[in-house]
Amino acid sequence: MYNLVTSMQKRTLIIAGMHRSGTSLITQWLTKCGMELGERLGGASTGNIEGHFEDCEFLKMHEEILDNHKLPRSGLTAAHVDSFSIYEREKIKSIIKVKQQLYDQWGWKDPRTCMFLDVYQQLIPDACYMVIIRDYQSVISSLLRRDVKVMDKRYEDRKLFPRLAWFRFRRARKIKAFYRSNTQEYLKVWISYNQDILNCIKQLNRDAFVVVNYNMLNKADLPVFKHLQNQWDFSLKYFKFKDVFKENLMGEDLDIDQYIVDRRLVFKAKQLQDELMGYMIG
Repeated sequence: MYNLVTSMQKRTLIIAGMHRSGTSLITQWLTKCGMELGERLGGASTGNIEGHFEDCEFLKMHEEILDNHKLPRSGLTAAHVDSFSIYEREKIKSIIKVKQQLYDQWGWKDPRTCMFLDVYQQLIPDACYMVIIRDYQSVISSLLRRDVKVMDKRYEDRKLFPRLAWFRFRRARKIKAFYRSNTQEYLKVWISYNQDILNCIKQLNRDAFVVVNYNMLNKADLPVFKHLQNQWDFSLKYFKFKDVFKENLMGEDLDIDQYIVDRRLVFKAKQLQDELMGYMIG
C-alpha cells in the first residue's frame, strides 16, 4: 500500500547509525565523493564542530513525528512510535517522491532514521543501507562529553562569580551526578537503536547493506568505496576518508561501567555489538 517502487530506487542510500557513531563524519566523506545527501545539511554545533550533515528535510520531519508522539525531538529515547498517522506517512512519501524525481542517486543521514527503519523498508524496498556501528562505550562516552560541554557553555557565558563557582567547586560533583542519572539511560538508547538496525538488516538481502565504522574506513576506505561504486552502481569520485578524519576531535572513553546498575543491559549491548560487527564488510 505504501510502496514507492521506481526505476531509481536501487540508487537510494539510507545511512543508519546511532547518535555519536560517526554518521556525520562518514556522511561528510560521502558528500566529498559526490553523493547527493541533501540540499540543506545540518551545520556545526556543540560537540560536532565539523557539522552534522543531516538532510534538514528528513531531520525536521523526524522531529515533528517524535514531537507528535510525545517523544524527545532529539530521538534519544528507547521508546518507539507505535503507529503513524496518515498525515505522517504521506509526508514521508512526499519527500521521497520529490527526491526520486530530482536525482538519479540520492540518500540521507539522520540518526533518528533508525527509529523508523520498518517504515522506510516499506516505502523504499530497493534502497541500499550503509549501517554505521560504533561500540557502546565510545558512543555513551561521546554523548556524556557533549552534555558536559553544553553545561560548561552555559556557565562560560555567565558573570565572573557564578562561572568561578561552577568550574572550581560545583562542576565535578554535578558531572558525577549527571553521569549516574544518564549513563544507563543512554545505554538503553544504544541498545534500542542497534536492535532496530539488526532487525532491519535481517530482513534484507545480504547485498542490500554494508556495515562499517569510521576506524575501518580510516585504515582502508577503498573496499567500501568500490562496493558503493561497483555493487550498488553509485556514480562517485574517490576521495580519501583520512582527509576528512580528524583524530584530535575523537575524545577518550569515559569509565562508564561504574554507572550501569543493570548488568543485563551490558550483556545485551555486548551481544548486539558482536552480532552487528559480524556483518562488517571485509
